[in-house]
Amino acid sequence: MEEKRQRPPIWLMSLSNVPFGLTGGFCGVIFPDLLAAHGIPTGQIASITAVIFSPSFWAFLIAPMLDVRLSRRTYALIFGFITALAVGVAVANPDHLGLVEAVMLAGFLAASLYAGAVGGWIGSLINKEQDGELGIWFSVMNLGAGGLMMVLAGQVLHRFSPSVSAIVIAGTIMLPMVSFLAIPSPSLDPQVARENYRRFFRGVASLLRVREVQKALVLFILPAASFALTSVLGGAGKDFSASPQTVSLFAGIGSTIAGIIGSFLLFPFVRRFALRPLYLGIGVVGALFTLSLVALPRTPRSFAIAITGENLLQALSFSAGNAITFEVIGPNNPFAATLFTLLVSVANLPLSYMQFFDGRGYDRGGLTGCYITDAGMSIAACIFLAWLLSRWRRDRKPVDLPLKPVSDDAN
Repeated sequence: MEEKRQRPPIWLMSLSNVPFGLTGGFCGVIFPDLLAAHGIPTGQIASITAVIFSPSFWAFLIAPMLDVRLSRRTYALIFGFITALAVGVAVANPDHLGLVEAVMLAGFLAASLYAGAVGGWIGSLINKEQDGELGIWFSVMNLGAGGLMMVLAGQVLHRFSPSVSAIVIAGTIMLPMVSFLAIPSPSLDPQVARENYRRFFRGVASLLRVREVQKALVLFILPAASFALTSVLGGAGKDFSASPQTVSLFAGIGSTIAGIIGSFLLFPFVRRFALRPLYLGIGVVGALFTLSLVALPRTPRSFAIAITGENLLQALSFSAGNAITFEVIGPNNPFAATLFTLLVSVANLPLSYMQFFDGRGYDRGGLTGCYITDAGMSIAACIFLAWLLSRWRRDRKPVDLPLKPVSDDAN
Protein backbone atom coordinates (compact mmCIF):
# COMPACT_ATOMS: atom_id res chain seq x y z
CA MET A 1 0.00 0.00 0.00
CA GLU A 2 1.08 3.58 -0.64
CA GLU A 3 1.01 4.40 3.08
CA LYS A 4 3.88 1.95 3.61
CA ARG A 5 6.16 3.44 0.97
CA GLN A 6 9.43 4.93 2.09
CA ARG A 7 9.54 8.71 1.88
CA PRO A 8 11.99 10.15 -0.66
CA PRO A 9 14.64 12.73 0.33
CA ILE A 10 13.41 16.17 1.40
CA TRP A 11 14.90 17.87 -1.65
CA LEU A 12 13.00 15.53 -3.97
CA MET A 13 9.69 16.10 -2.21
CA SER A 14 10.39 19.85 -2.40
CA LEU A 15 10.34 19.67 -6.21
CA SER A 16 6.58 19.77 -5.76
CA ASN A 17 6.94 23.50 -4.97
CA VAL A 18 8.59 24.28 -8.32
CA PRO A 19 5.31 24.87 -10.26
CA PHE A 20 4.35 27.59 -7.79
CA GLY A 21 7.77 29.24 -8.16
CA LEU A 22 7.54 29.08 -11.95
CA THR A 23 4.10 30.68 -11.86
CA GLY A 24 5.29 33.42 -9.51
CA GLY A 25 8.22 34.19 -11.82
CA PHE A 26 5.86 34.38 -14.79
CA CYS A 27 3.30 36.63 -13.07
CA GLY A 28 5.90 38.92 -11.50
CA VAL A 29 8.27 39.46 -14.42
CA ILE A 30 7.30 37.82 -17.73
CA PHE A 31 3.60 38.69 -17.74
CA PRO A 32 4.13 42.46 -17.14
CA ASP A 33 6.77 42.48 -19.90
CA LEU A 34 4.35 40.67 -22.20
CA LEU A 35 1.66 43.29 -21.59
CA ALA A 36 4.15 46.13 -22.06
CA ALA A 37 5.23 44.65 -25.39
CA HIS A 38 1.59 44.91 -26.53
CA GLY A 39 1.30 48.59 -25.64
CA ILE A 40 -0.41 48.40 -22.23
CA PRO A 41 0.45 51.51 -20.12
CA THR A 42 2.74 50.99 -17.12
CA GLY A 43 0.16 52.17 -14.58
CA GLN A 44 -2.44 49.78 -15.93
CA ILE A 45 0.07 46.92 -15.87
CA ALA A 46 0.79 47.62 -12.20
CA SER A 47 -2.93 47.53 -11.38
CA ILE A 48 -3.47 44.29 -13.31
CA THR A 49 -0.48 42.66 -11.64
CA ALA A 50 -1.73 43.69 -8.18
CA VAL A 51 -5.14 42.12 -8.90
CA ILE A 52 -3.55 38.91 -10.14
CA PHE A 53 -1.39 38.57 -7.02
CA SER A 54 -4.31 39.34 -4.68
CA PRO A 55 -5.08 35.64 -3.96
CA SER A 56 -1.84 35.67 -1.94
CA PHE A 57 -3.91 37.40 0.76
CA TRP A 58 -7.36 35.78 0.48
CA ALA A 59 -6.86 32.27 -0.91
CA PHE A 60 -6.92 30.95 2.67
CA LEU A 61 -10.70 31.56 2.67
CA ILE A 62 -11.05 28.70 0.16
CA ALA A 63 -8.22 26.55 1.51
CA PRO A 64 -10.31 24.40 3.92
CA MET A 65 -11.59 22.46 0.91
CA LEU A 66 -8.06 21.10 0.46
CA ASP A 67 -8.30 19.08 3.68
CA VAL A 68 -11.50 17.17 2.95
CA ARG A 69 -13.07 14.84 0.38
CA LEU A 70 -10.11 14.34 -1.98
CA SER A 71 -6.46 13.64 -1.22
CA ARG A 72 -4.13 16.63 -1.19
CA ARG A 73 -2.19 15.12 -4.08
CA THR A 74 -5.39 15.06 -6.14
CA TYR A 75 -6.09 18.69 -5.32
CA ALA A 76 -2.48 19.57 -6.23
CA LEU A 77 -2.85 17.84 -9.61
CA ILE A 78 -6.14 19.62 -10.32
CA PHE A 79 -4.95 23.10 -9.37
CA GLY A 80 -1.53 22.60 -10.94
CA PHE A 81 -3.19 21.76 -14.24
CA ILE A 82 -5.51 24.79 -13.99
CA THR A 83 -2.51 27.04 -13.26
CA ALA A 84 -0.56 25.79 -16.28
CA LEU A 85 -3.64 26.10 -18.50
CA ALA A 86 -4.24 29.70 -17.39
CA VAL A 87 -0.64 30.68 -18.10
CA GLY A 88 -0.84 29.01 -21.51
CA VAL A 89 -4.03 30.89 -22.40
CA ALA A 90 -2.45 34.19 -21.33
CA VAL A 91 0.67 33.61 -23.43
CA ALA A 92 -1.39 32.63 -26.48
CA ASN A 93 -3.81 35.59 -26.24
CA PRO A 94 -1.88 38.67 -25.04
CA ASP A 95 -4.06 41.01 -27.13
CA HIS A 96 -7.29 40.05 -25.33
CA LEU A 97 -6.69 42.06 -22.17
CA GLY A 98 -9.99 41.36 -20.40
CA LEU A 99 -9.70 37.62 -21.00
CA VAL A 100 -6.06 37.53 -19.97
CA GLU A 101 -6.64 39.42 -16.71
CA ALA A 102 -9.53 37.16 -15.69
CA VAL A 103 -7.69 33.99 -16.67
CA MET A 104 -4.51 34.98 -14.83
CA LEU A 105 -6.45 35.91 -11.68
CA ALA A 106 -8.01 32.44 -11.76
CA GLY A 107 -4.58 31.00 -12.55
CA PHE A 108 -2.81 32.56 -9.59
CA LEU A 109 -5.69 31.59 -7.30
CA ALA A 110 -5.20 28.02 -8.54
CA ALA A 111 -1.45 28.36 -7.95
CA SER A 112 -2.06 29.53 -4.37
CA LEU A 113 -4.36 26.57 -3.72
CA TYR A 114 -1.80 24.29 -5.37
CA ALA A 115 0.83 25.58 -2.95
CA GLY A 116 -1.54 25.02 -0.03
CA ALA A 117 -2.28 21.45 -1.10
CA VAL A 118 1.40 20.65 -1.60
CA GLY A 119 2.48 22.37 1.61
CA GLY A 120 -0.13 20.53 3.64
CA TRP A 121 0.61 17.20 1.96
CA ILE A 122 4.40 17.29 2.29
CA GLY A 123 4.32 19.05 5.67
CA SER A 124 2.22 16.25 7.15
CA LEU A 125 4.62 13.56 5.93
CA ILE A 126 7.81 14.75 7.61
CA ASN A 127 9.12 14.35 11.14
CA LYS A 128 9.41 17.32 13.49
CA GLU A 129 13.20 17.47 13.19
CA GLN A 130 12.87 17.90 9.41
CA ASP A 131 10.85 21.15 9.58
CA GLY A 132 13.90 23.35 9.06
CA GLU A 133 15.27 21.32 6.16
CA LEU A 134 11.92 21.30 4.36
CA GLY A 135 11.51 25.04 4.94
CA ILE A 136 14.88 25.68 3.33
CA TRP A 137 14.28 23.44 0.32
CA PHE A 138 10.81 24.88 -0.28
CA SER A 139 12.36 28.35 -0.41
CA VAL A 140 15.20 27.21 -2.70
CA MET A 141 12.81 25.52 -5.13
CA ASN A 142 10.51 28.54 -5.18
CA LEU A 143 13.29 31.07 -5.83
CA GLY A 144 15.20 28.87 -8.26
CA ALA A 145 12.05 28.17 -10.26
CA GLY A 146 11.23 31.87 -10.43
CA GLY A 147 14.67 32.63 -11.84
CA LEU A 148 14.40 29.75 -14.29
CA MET A 149 11.10 31.09 -15.60
CA MET A 150 12.62 34.55 -16.14
CA VAL A 151 15.32 33.06 -18.36
CA LEU A 152 13.34 30.33 -20.09
CA ALA A 153 10.18 32.28 -20.89
CA GLY A 154 12.15 35.24 -22.19
CA GLN A 155 13.98 33.02 -24.67
CA VAL A 156 10.88 31.04 -25.67
CA LEU A 157 8.73 34.12 -26.30
CA HIS A 158 11.52 35.65 -28.38
CA ARG A 159 12.06 32.58 -30.57
CA PHE A 160 8.61 31.02 -31.03
CA SER A 161 5.04 31.94 -31.89
CA PRO A 162 2.54 32.65 -29.08
CA SER A 163 0.84 29.26 -29.50
CA VAL A 164 4.10 27.30 -29.36
CA SER A 165 5.35 29.45 -26.46
CA ALA A 166 2.11 28.75 -24.60
CA ILE A 167 2.59 24.99 -24.91
CA VAL A 168 6.24 25.13 -23.84
CA ILE A 169 5.68 27.40 -20.82
CA ALA A 170 2.55 25.58 -19.64
CA GLY A 171 4.33 22.24 -20.07
CA THR A 172 7.27 23.52 -18.02
CA ILE A 173 4.91 24.37 -15.15
CA MET A 174 3.33 20.91 -15.21
CA LEU A 175 6.54 18.90 -15.64
CA PRO A 176 7.75 19.04 -11.98
CA MET A 177 4.49 17.39 -10.91
CA VAL A 178 6.02 14.15 -12.14
CA SER A 179 7.77 14.15 -8.74
CA PHE A 180 4.36 13.29 -7.21
CA LEU A 181 4.93 9.70 -8.32
CA ALA A 182 7.76 9.36 -5.79
CA ILE A 183 5.88 10.85 -2.83
CA PRO A 184 3.52 8.73 -0.69
CA SER A 185 -0.08 9.91 -0.66
CA PRO A 186 -2.29 7.83 1.61
CA SER A 187 -5.70 7.08 0.17
CA LEU A 188 -8.82 8.59 1.70
CA ASP A 189 -11.49 6.31 3.13
CA PRO A 190 -14.85 7.58 1.74
CA GLN A 191 -16.59 6.94 5.09
CA VAL A 192 -13.91 8.91 6.92
CA ALA A 193 -14.18 11.68 4.33
CA ARG A 194 -17.94 12.06 4.86
CA GLU A 195 -17.56 12.16 8.64
CA ASN A 196 -14.57 14.49 8.42
CA TYR A 197 -16.44 16.85 6.13
CA ARG A 198 -19.35 17.23 8.56
CA ARG A 199 -17.04 18.03 11.47
CA PHE A 200 -14.35 19.85 9.57
CA PHE A 201 -15.74 23.34 9.10
CA ARG A 202 -16.79 23.54 12.75
CA GLY A 203 -13.18 22.85 13.65
CA VAL A 204 -11.45 25.30 11.28
CA ALA A 205 -12.48 28.38 13.28
CA SER A 206 -11.20 26.69 16.44
CA LEU A 207 -7.68 26.74 15.01
CA LEU A 208 -7.38 30.35 16.10
CA ARG A 209 -7.54 29.19 19.74
CA VAL A 210 -4.46 27.01 19.33
CA ARG A 211 -1.50 28.73 21.00
CA GLU A 212 1.08 27.65 18.42
CA VAL A 213 -1.12 28.97 15.61
CA GLN A 214 -1.58 32.26 17.49
CA LYS A 215 2.19 32.62 17.90
CA ALA A 216 2.81 32.05 14.20
CA LEU A 217 0.06 34.46 13.14
CA VAL A 218 1.39 37.29 15.32
CA LEU A 219 4.96 36.53 14.26
CA PHE A 220 4.12 36.75 10.57
CA ILE A 221 1.61 39.62 10.54
CA LEU A 222 4.12 42.08 12.06
CA PRO A 223 7.05 43.33 9.93
CA ALA A 224 9.77 41.62 11.98
CA ALA A 225 11.54 40.12 8.97
CA SER A 226 9.59 41.04 5.83
CA PHE A 227 12.43 42.81 3.93
CA ALA A 228 9.89 44.54 1.70
CA LEU A 229 12.72 46.96 0.88
CA THR A 230 13.74 44.56 -1.93
CA SER A 231 10.74 45.74 -4.00
CA VAL A 232 11.41 49.42 -3.27
CA LEU A 233 15.08 49.15 -4.24
CA GLY A 234 14.14 47.53 -7.55
CA GLY A 235 12.58 50.83 -8.61
CA ALA A 236 15.24 53.10 -7.09
CA GLY A 237 18.12 52.49 -9.50
CA LYS A 238 18.18 56.16 -10.50
CA ASP A 239 19.04 57.15 -6.91
CA PHE A 240 22.28 55.16 -7.29
CA SER A 241 22.96 56.33 -10.87
CA ALA A 242 22.64 52.64 -11.82
CA SER A 243 22.04 51.80 -15.48
CA PRO A 244 18.94 49.81 -16.49
CA GLN A 245 21.25 46.88 -17.25
CA THR A 246 22.69 46.97 -13.73
CA VAL A 247 19.23 47.16 -12.18
CA SER A 248 18.00 44.29 -14.34
CA LEU A 249 21.02 42.14 -13.53
CA PHE A 250 20.94 42.52 -9.74
CA ALA A 251 17.15 42.82 -9.32
CA GLY A 252 16.52 39.83 -11.60
CA ILE A 253 18.90 36.91 -11.86
CA GLY A 254 21.19 38.35 -9.17
CA SER A 255 18.34 38.42 -6.64
CA THR A 256 17.50 34.80 -7.46
CA ILE A 257 21.07 33.67 -6.86
CA ALA A 258 21.29 35.70 -3.66
CA GLY A 259 17.99 34.21 -2.54
CA ILE A 260 19.13 30.64 -3.09
CA ILE A 261 22.37 31.30 -1.20
CA GLY A 262 20.42 32.98 1.60
CA SER A 263 18.10 29.98 1.89
CA PHE A 264 20.99 27.53 2.21
CA LEU A 265 22.61 29.76 4.85
CA LEU A 266 19.85 28.77 7.25
CA PHE A 267 21.15 25.18 7.49
CA PRO A 268 23.82 25.76 10.20
CA PHE A 269 21.52 28.03 12.24
CA VAL A 270 18.42 25.84 12.18
CA ARG A 271 20.39 23.01 13.77
CA ARG A 272 21.47 25.19 16.71
CA PHE A 273 18.64 27.58 17.51
CA ALA A 274 14.90 27.43 18.13
CA LEU A 275 13.01 28.65 15.07
CA ARG A 276 11.10 31.63 16.51
CA PRO A 277 14.09 33.33 18.20
CA LEU A 278 16.07 32.59 15.05
CA TYR A 279 13.40 34.30 12.93
CA LEU A 280 13.52 37.39 15.16
CA GLY A 281 17.33 37.32 15.10
CA ILE A 282 17.27 37.40 11.31
CA GLY A 283 14.95 40.40 11.52
CA VAL A 284 17.27 42.31 13.85
CA VAL A 285 20.39 41.53 11.81
CA GLY A 286 18.54 42.53 8.65
CA ALA A 287 17.42 45.82 10.18
CA LEU A 288 20.99 46.63 11.24
CA PHE A 289 22.18 45.86 7.71
CA THR A 290 19.50 48.19 6.34
CA LEU A 291 20.63 50.98 8.69
CA SER A 292 24.24 50.46 7.59
CA LEU A 293 23.20 51.29 4.03
CA VAL A 294 22.67 54.89 5.10
CA ALA A 295 26.46 55.33 5.24
CA LEU A 296 27.08 54.05 1.70
CA PRO A 297 27.54 56.48 -1.19
CA ARG A 298 24.81 56.49 -3.85
CA THR A 299 26.76 54.56 -6.51
CA PRO A 300 25.94 51.54 -8.70
CA ARG A 301 28.15 49.40 -6.46
CA SER A 302 26.12 50.45 -3.42
CA PHE A 303 22.96 49.49 -5.29
CA ALA A 304 24.40 46.03 -5.93
CA ILE A 305 25.34 45.63 -2.24
CA ALA A 306 21.97 46.87 -1.01
CA ILE A 307 19.68 44.79 -3.20
CA THR A 308 21.84 41.66 -2.98
CA GLY A 309 22.05 41.86 0.81
CA GLU A 310 18.33 42.53 1.22
CA ASN A 311 17.40 39.64 -1.08
CA LEU A 312 19.78 37.28 0.72
CA LEU A 313 18.35 38.20 4.13
CA GLN A 314 14.77 38.05 2.84
CA ALA A 315 15.35 34.50 1.59
CA LEU A 316 16.85 33.59 4.95
CA SER A 317 13.72 34.89 6.71
CA PHE A 318 11.40 33.16 4.20
CA SER A 319 13.14 29.84 4.87
CA ALA A 320 12.82 30.31 8.62
CA GLY A 321 9.17 31.28 8.16
CA ASN A 322 8.55 28.15 6.09
CA ALA A 323 10.17 26.05 8.81
CA ILE A 324 7.94 27.62 11.47
CA THR A 325 4.90 26.91 9.30
CA PHE A 326 5.84 23.24 8.93
CA GLU A 327 6.56 23.05 12.67
CA VAL A 328 3.05 24.36 13.43
CA ILE A 329 1.51 21.88 10.98
CA GLY A 330 3.24 18.85 12.48
CA PRO A 331 2.79 15.26 11.24
CA ASN A 332 -0.61 13.87 10.24
CA ASN A 333 -2.42 17.16 10.81
CA PRO A 334 -6.01 17.09 9.45
CA PHE A 335 -5.84 20.88 8.94
CA ALA A 336 -2.43 20.86 7.22
CA ALA A 337 -3.36 22.53 3.92
CA THR A 338 -5.64 25.06 5.65
CA LEU A 339 -2.89 26.02 8.09
CA PHE A 340 -0.23 26.22 5.41
CA THR A 341 -2.32 28.52 3.20
CA LEU A 342 -3.44 30.67 6.14
CA LEU A 343 0.07 31.22 7.50
CA VAL A 344 1.54 31.91 4.06
CA SER A 345 -1.24 34.43 3.36
CA VAL A 346 -0.57 36.22 6.65
CA ALA A 347 3.18 36.22 5.99
CA ASN A 348 2.53 37.99 2.67
CA LEU A 349 0.74 40.92 4.34
CA PRO A 350 3.87 42.77 5.58
CA LEU A 351 5.32 42.60 2.08
CA SER A 352 2.37 44.69 0.96
CA TYR A 353 1.83 47.22 3.74
CA MET A 354 5.55 47.77 4.36
CA GLN A 355 5.95 48.95 0.77
CA PHE A 356 3.42 51.67 1.63
CA PHE A 357 5.33 52.74 4.76
CA ASP A 358 8.71 52.52 3.00
CA GLY A 359 7.26 54.68 0.23
CA ARG A 360 6.14 57.29 2.76
CA GLY A 361 9.62 57.23 4.28
CA TYR A 362 11.11 57.77 0.84
CA ASP A 363 8.77 60.71 0.17
CA ARG A 364 9.90 62.41 3.38
CA GLY A 365 13.62 61.66 3.39
CA GLY A 366 14.66 59.91 0.20
CA LEU A 367 16.53 56.63 0.52
CA THR A 368 17.72 57.52 4.02
CA GLY A 369 14.13 58.00 5.16
CA CYS A 370 13.17 54.74 3.49
CA TYR A 371 15.99 52.83 5.23
CA ILE A 372 15.20 54.28 8.66
CA THR A 373 11.47 53.60 8.31
CA ASP A 374 11.97 49.98 7.24
CA ALA A 375 14.63 49.17 9.83
CA GLY A 376 12.90 51.05 12.66
CA MET A 377 9.59 49.24 12.19
CA SER A 378 11.37 45.90 11.95
CA ILE A 379 13.34 46.41 15.17
CA ALA A 380 10.24 47.62 17.00
CA ALA A 381 8.32 44.54 15.83
CA CYS A 382 11.16 42.21 16.89
CA ILE A 383 11.36 43.75 20.38
CA PHE A 384 7.59 43.50 20.88
CA LEU A 385 7.48 39.91 19.62
CA ALA A 386 10.41 38.85 21.81
CA TRP A 387 8.56 40.24 24.85
CA LEU A 388 5.27 38.62 23.79
CA LEU A 389 6.80 35.19 23.13
CA SER A 390 8.65 35.23 26.45
CA ARG A 391 5.41 36.10 28.24
CA TRP A 392 3.59 33.26 26.46
CA ARG A 393 6.35 30.86 27.53
CA ARG A 394 5.83 31.84 31.18
CA ASP A 395 2.06 31.45 30.87
CA ARG A 396 1.79 28.03 29.27
CA LYS A 397 -1.81 27.06 28.65
CA PRO A 398 -1.63 24.61 25.77
CA VAL A 399 -4.73 24.17 23.65
CA ASP A 400 -5.13 20.95 21.69
CA LEU A 401 -6.14 20.90 18.07
CA PRO A 402 -9.92 21.06 17.86
CA LEU A 403 -10.02 17.93 15.73
CA LYS A 404 -7.72 15.01 16.34
CA PRO A 405 -6.10 13.49 13.27
CA VAL A 406 -8.35 10.80 11.90
CA SER A 407 -5.29 8.95 10.58
CA ASP A 408 -2.83 9.26 7.74
CA ASP A 409 -5.88 8.99 5.49
CA ALA A 410 -6.38 12.72 5.84
CA ASN A 411 -3.31 13.32 3.78
